[in-house]
Amino acid sequence: MNSECITLTEWLNMMLNDKDYGNTFREAKPFNHLIIDNFFTEEHANALSDNFPGYEDDIWKGFYNNELEIKKTCHYWSLFPELYYKTFHALLEPSFVKKLEDTTGIHGLEVDHGLHGGGMHTHPKGGKLNVHLDYHIHPKLTHLKRNLNLIIYLNKGWEESWGGHLQLWDHNEETNQPKSCVSVVEPRFNRAILFDTTQNSWHGLPDPFNCPDGQMRKSLAVYYLSPANAEIGRKRAYFAPYKEQANDEKVLNLIKQRADNEQASSVYVTKESK
Repeated sequence: MNSECITLTEWLNMMLNDKDYGNTFREAKPFNHLIIDNFFTEEHANALSDNFPGYEDDIWKGFYNNELEIKKTCHYWSLFPELYYKTFHALLEPSFVKKLEDTTGIHGLEVDHGLHGGGMHTHPKGGKLNVHLDYHIHPKLTHLKRNLNLIIYLNKGWEESWGGHLQLWDHNEETNQPKSCVSVVEPRFNRAILFDTTQNSWHGLPDPFNCPDGQMRKSLAVYYLSPANAEIGRKRAYFAPYKEQANDEKVLNLIKQRADNEQASSVYVTKESK
């Protein structure tokens, strides 16, 4: 089928037709995940990358600059360029969600039209994100939990030596902390990773990466939800200290505050439009 003659939704649904994806997802270690290359058509991925806002553009409303994470985000539909608006719309289409259910075996998925925690993400030179577990209970839709995380990378020309790889860690039952890095995912252009966030899905990019000046790590993120008990589960992300941070009281206190539902927003977002 010619990719130029089909809609984005049709392409996404066709792209997930690989019969091996389900087994790959369920058998992956250290937690259920699936890596998909050529996620969008080449034309669409190129257009997204070429029209990705610059790091200093006004679109970014979430500013994270602390010992745990250095990045900027935007999840506001009203600020998305038209191409991105249409892209997120396609990623929330019922037919695509059904394909995700068929692939993962997770049924009853619902979309988050507010893109809470998702949207457009960018990290500058020196960017990082400590290894962490995503929040469990949605802060606005408390009858739902975050079940699947889809990340798509849009870094044309990204070199492996620059770093910025997503690390997947296994879980230490005794300490309730990440144990060791089991797998790394290079943020190649037009590559996606889909993973189950309800497991002990420790992930992050804790090593600041060293891309050239003017470059940035570009990605899209979408979360898919499922029914939950609002009384059980994390309401905020839970971070782990990295290397020398294990003995840094300032960082350990920041992690506690970051995980506290009442304090989190006051300690990790340095600026955000209301």
